[in-house]
Amino acid sequence: MALETERKELFPAVVRAGVRHLLRNPDSGFYVIAEAGAQAAGSLMITKEWSDWRNGNFWWIQSVYVRPRFRRRGVYQRLYRYVQDLAADNRAVCGFRLYVERENRRAQAAYRAVGMAKTRYLLFEELKPGVRFCRPASRTY
Repeated sequence: MALETERKELFPAVVRAGVRHLLRNPDSGFYVIAEAGAQAAGSLMITKEWSDWRNGNFWWIQSVYVRPRFRRRGVYQRLYRYVQDLAADNRAVCGFRLYVERENRRAQAAYRAVGMAKTRYLLFEELKPGVRFCRPASRTY
């Protein structure tokens, strides 16, 4: 997924540990998987960010992936609607956020199509020294 969308080769051991952590700590977030028959068509991850201004949690939509043969068939829309339905009766949730690669116009169009809007915020990041989770892709997808 990261290779295709962000041109990064993730370290499998780091990813496995991260997935295991989220599954064991549901207060941190959860996964949503869309199925078509007996196979996964797409998935996303929800993590939580407290907002003191809103006295509630934003649910961050991360690690969105729809398998190529299921794209442009409404899979992300159904995943998003499911997440909205989960949050509808949860007074602790104040909204939804996600980040997207600037060049990924198709994903941006999908997010706009479900009612999300670009914000005025930019995302900044700094990893602690020694944190390693990927290497630049040695091949293109």
